[in-house]
Amino acid sequence: MRRNVWPRLSGAITPLVTPFRHGAVDIASLERLTEWQIASGIGGLAVLTVTGEGPALCDTERDLVLSTVLRAADDRVPVIAATGTNGTASTIALTRRAEALGASAALVTVPYYSKPGQKGILRHFSELASACSLPLIISSDPGRTASPLPPSTLDELSQTGTIFGLLDASGDIGTLAPYRDRFHLFTGNAVAAPAFIACGGDGIIAPAANVLPKLVTSLQHASACGNLPAALVLADRLAPLAEAIGDGEPANIKFALGAFPGIPADVRLPLVPAEQTVQEAICAALQSCTSPVRRVLSL
Repeated sequence: MRRNVWPRLSGAITPLVTPFRHGAVDIASLERLTEWQIASGIGGLAVLTVTGEGPALCDTERDLVLSTVLRAADDRVPVIAATGTNGTASTIALTRRAEALGASAALVTVPYYSKPGQKGILRHFSELASACSLPLIISSDPGRTASPLPPSTLDELSQTGTIFGLLDASGDIGTLAPYRDRFHLFTGNAVAAPAFIACGGDGIIAPAANVLPKLVTSLQHASACGNLPAALVLADRLAPLAEAIGDGEPANIKFALGAFPGIPADVRLPLVPAEQTVQEAICAALQSCTSPVRRVLSL
């Protein structure tokens, strides 16, 4: 079914941070970030993810963030809402709400903490797919959820009509490669994009795109076109920043953006500001990269 779903759900997609100012969602900064991302050629925006501090937002704030980005994007790129929780009923409720507000798709994590087992995971996604009509992208991140998606489970999930894609954070390209004709495949590691896309992947949903959207977009295009030498050069350019910001740490990404006046670096507890050593590594990584990230100031 994957080729029958809206084809714009591919390419380089940014899991957008949520700017805060004085403890509240900073709407003006969120609008500026959205506009800058689109002007930089990014192919889509994912909001309310872990990178976007979705778990720290109340329902009213979730609606505000999604509505703001949808309005600012104005249908120029798809907007994906992260709606996964460790409960099936709450995941269904959040996904239905995202659909009602106009999201293009839902990004749904494998249930975390409760470790439901493979039968529970299958039941969870089957119930969600039956209850909602949004295309679903499943996020597989065993490092966070402690629950892998083995081939037997992927085979079952591929029979569920509204499951459109898989976002892999495990780095196990070989496991997903056989499913490239059943799902759109995304990597959460932009530096690994050349190898991932060469094995049949479709796109990137990577935190580094918050800071260097043009570079991540160029990396995606070079990889998709089979221009491996160019893709590897771009991946090498991106690697220092990707390493410095870590696994999508919002505080680190916001510091990288906040290094340029006008974008607040505030995060919500239990997150705290980036450590001094991390700040220094981020500054060094940005200085070594010639991508025009400073254009954020002009939008």
